Amino acid sequence: MSLPKCPKCGSEYTYEDGSMLVCPECFYEWTLERSSENEENVVKDANGNILQNGDSITIIKDLKVKGASNDLKRGTKVKNIRLIDDGIHNIDCKIDGFGAMKLKSEFVKKN
Repeated sequence: MSLPKCPKCGSEYTYEDGSMLVCPECFYEWTLERSSENEENVVKDANGNILQNGDSITIIKDLKVKGASNDLKRGTKVKNIRLIDDGIHNIDCKIDGFGAMKLKSEFVKKN
């Protein structure tokens, strides 16, 4: 039987420990029932709230932007996000003063 990849980091080296599945790379643990396709596609903010397309978010940490003269400041509000899965970022959006950006969901909170 082939075990599913880790839903948190995508590692293929998962193993069984009793009724739990464990990732040796990020140490995430989950049950086989939670490894469904829907669970893998869920994007959560820094507080664990589920994000959806069209949501409004707030940036919770100052973020450096490559090629920009200034950084994204904590508290910056972003409207109408779009969820993506490019392997690194989860959110595609447009930010006033910066333009199109891709963000990681761990640096935002849902409004």
